[in-house]
Amino acid sequence: MSALELTRQYHFSAGHRLENPAFSPEDNARIYGRCYRQHGHNYLVEVTVGGRPDPVTGMAADLGALDAAVKRLVLDRVDHYDLSSSVEVLTGITTTGENLARAFWQWLEPALAAGSLRRVAVVETDNNTFEYRG
Repeated sequence: MSALELTRQYHFSAGHRLENPAFSPEDNARIYGRCYRQHGHNYLVEVTVGGRPDPVTGMAADLGALDAAVKRLVLDRVDHYDLSSSVEVLTGITTTGENLARAFWQWLEPALAAGSLRRVAVVETDNNTFEYRG
């Protein structure tokens, strides 16, 4: 039987500020524009996993295990926090959507079945979705 993929969606709300400490305040304001100011988002995170369906259950992934891993490793760390200053594991990372997608992948990948994580997407606004595929 062929491998299948499934995507689960999760929500969290958080504040942040795009700032690179290597830049001057003027350069940060020029590069990041309005996002240099403190602001927040209601994020959507999509996690795609894949595998071959179990011949007995017909399921390609254990949704309970996936939900528990996302809650413990991502949502509990970021929901209702300031991503720029209150999330220790993001210290030193400019909290762009690109960097968040990569960080979430790095947090989740070791906790899931080997090779099962296919994609992490961070939907920051109606216009901005960032995808990381390892």
